[in-house]
Amino acid sequence: MSLPTDAMELPEGEISKHYGAAADMLTGVDHTPRIAKGKEAPGPERSSGIGTRRRFRSTTPGLVTRSTARPEGVRLVDRIEGADGDDPLTSPLQATALHALRRALAIGLALGETFAEATGLAELKKSNLAGSLPQTRAAEFAELLAAEALVTMAGFANATAFLIAPHQGETAVEIGGVEEILTDNAPLALHGCLWELDQDLAAFATTDDTTIATIAAYAEQLMEKLAIRAGSAPRLEGFAAASYRIEADDLTINGFTPARRGKGQTLTMSFKKPNEVVGNHIAKYQAMKLAKMLMAYDFDRKLNPFAEMGGFIFTFMGDGAPGTGKTTLIQMMAGLINDYAQNAGYPFRYQNFSIDQIDSYQGKSGQNAKSFVTNVLDPNVIGFGTIDDIDQIAGKRGDKQSSAGQQEVTAVFMEAFAGANTVVRGNCTFGMFSNYPENVDDALRQRAGARFLVDGPQTREDYIDILALLMGKNHDIPLGDHELYAAQQIKKAVAASFEGHARPHEAGLLAVWDRVEAEIGALDTIAKLGTYLKAIQAADERFTGRAINNITDAVKVRAMDFELPDEWMENPELFLFKPYVAKLAMIRDMTQPITVEMVVQEINRYADSEFRYADKSDEVAIENAVRDMRRMEEAKKRYLGGK
Repeated sequence: MSLPTDAMELPEGEISKHYGAAADMLTGVDHTPRIAKGKEAPGPERSSGIGTRRRFRSTTPGLVTRSTARPEGVRLVDRIEGADGDDPLTSPLQATALHALRRALAIGLALGETFAEATGLAELKKSNLAGSLPQTRAAEFAELLAAEALVTMAGFANATAFLIAPHQGETAVEIGGVEEILTDNAPLALHGCLWELDQDLAAFATTDDTTIATIAAYAEQLMEKLAIRAGSAPRLEGFAAASYRIEADDLTINGFTPARRGKGQTLTMSFKKPNEVVGNHIAKYQAMKLAKMLMAYDFDRKLNPFAEMGGFIFTFMGDGAPGTGKTTLIQMMAGLINDYAQNAGYPFRYQNFSIDQIDSYQGKSGQNAKSFVTNVLDPNVIGFGTIDDIDQIAGKRGDKQSSAGQQEVTAVFMEAFAGANTVVRGNCTFGMFSNYPENVDDALRQRAGARFLVDGPQTREDYIDILALLMGKNHDIPLGDHELYAAQQIKKAVAASFEGHARPHEAGLLAVWDRVEAEIGALDTIAKLGTYLKAIQAADERFTGRAINNITDAVKVRAMDFELPDEWMENPELFLFKPYVAKLAMIRDMTQPITVEMVVQEINRYADSEFRYADKSDEVAIENAVRDMRRMEEAKKRYLGGK
């Protein structure tokens, strides 16, 4: 992949010259912790009473606030080499970890030095060393030192996470938050980082696998904490907006944004072919289109042409009765993306967020949800994330029956899918599936840009096809007068399905349609369409501006109502490997004009789903209220009868 045009190369010589200092830090440094406390268990008391006496408290002004912790020797080389017990030889993974840490420290120091030269901090350091630093620039000097410390730590954390990622297995370690973040100067900042990493290794690293997992977990936590600190720290605007490229490691550091190595996964799920999905014509068609849309993602530009043109399906909701084929649709879409990605040599990552990731421990459910979202959003992979049975996973706000964990998950998904910091690159998509979408929080449900009605087989032909499919071939029963799978031809079935939305299906929406059409006639102008939308909003106050945005996105998808040729997927040179600008031009040539019929159909499709959800939700609430009233009435009868 070519070097992004806005990335500055960090020369290898600038990194390697810091190897000596980095190796010395790993061999041993002394550090007195200021913020964090050691995680190692204290040793036993030598005699009773000594450990319980009140310690001396100085009354000298200033001394009372000074840390009384003793300097501790941090020897990461010894710590890592001793993690596997009594083995006197250094294992390959231990050597890999030490080399990665040395490289990461050198990268951090090189970034800090580059920052100092670019901001004038290097000259201020010389003046300060010579005792000629003007008093008027003392505050600037302190701010730049703190900024350099944050930059150096960010480079170290980013490089560590990136370099250690390929060696991380399935082992996971929960180390908690990172606390020892010091900003006095860059060397002290790194000493604090190494001290806290040493504490974590002492507490959690007992094997090579847990050593790697602990280092990776620490780097992730450090990056997260640094990004928060950098948000309010001065003099970091230039670094935050810059990109630095380390060619030898294929690493690009974009400010305080975590750099991730594209790492796919081997899927073991049972894939389905499109012809094995019976019925669900629109859902199947859109899933097949979306699978190919994802493959148009440009790894150099970190952007998908479809996302730039509008209409990329970042989130979608698949709803339908139990047994109508939602899981089959997931298997089909994941299988298509997996095959396309393997053929192109792209890393593909599929993850499902399930109910077992809701934890009773406060905050853990939100962390699990955030980790799920972050993994799928990784701009270095093609991602597909699914949330099956989302009505059980994400709780409605204000619902007393929803657990704290479910509420946390709802908040994380709402922020991730359409929050202030949401960036749609077009490398991934999230699918939410539910048998009871009316139980999903309204705001979260409306963050689903597309709606897939998974209604299963509908026609006589559908039922013949699904019976023949599921029966398999181990029988001699004749097929009869039927053309197998002819009804599943995508283009023919989809055209009929879209035309079916020329008028609404739900009774409540149909009443609105009839009234508006009687008042203003056919909906053939923007003004008339807007009048119809306002009438829908008057009937259902949950039909807000976000709904209009989702409808227009769906219309843009219809404008690109074409399927990328299979040849482009089979031979990546024809499309996938072309430059971004060329791919964008090829897609634009295939687009078609937006028509009134498209807009009307998409308004009705989306509004039908909202009315369907609202009607179900209201009906469930009414049934529950009636059931409660009957219980109270029966309880009253029994109570009075017992007197």
